[in-house]
Amino acid sequence: MINRNTHRRARIKEHIAKKIRGTAERPRLTVYHSLRHVYAQIVDDTTAKVITATSTVSKDLRSDLKDMKDRKEIAKKIGMALAKKALAQKINTVVFDRNGYQYHGVVKALAEGAREGGLKF
Repeated sequence: MINRNTHRRARIKEHIAKKIRGTAERPRLTVYHSLRHVYAQIVDDTTAKVITATSTVSKDLRSDLKDMKDRKEIAKKIGMALAKKALAQKINTVVFDRNGYQYHGVVKALAEGAREGGLKF
């Protein structure tokens, strides 16, 4: 059985996917979050490849996030780490895909962290 909110987010996600596409020059930064974890990845839609990704389950961030309790603070740290990885690969502009979520809370914190890290969108 599909949850009502899951169905609603899927509908919104389809609507957004019609408009937002990542290219090699300006890839797509997409966000997913569950109740426990936050995931972010940068995707080139022309080749259908994930360029870089990071999340709360990443081994390189796990020790930094261990003592943090605030989900927004964790999401901001994930955004900054993703921006650092993207800049290392000479990616400084992206298209932000909120993936059907409202631009609020965790999604907003991740976007702000990515901006603070040096990404432009």
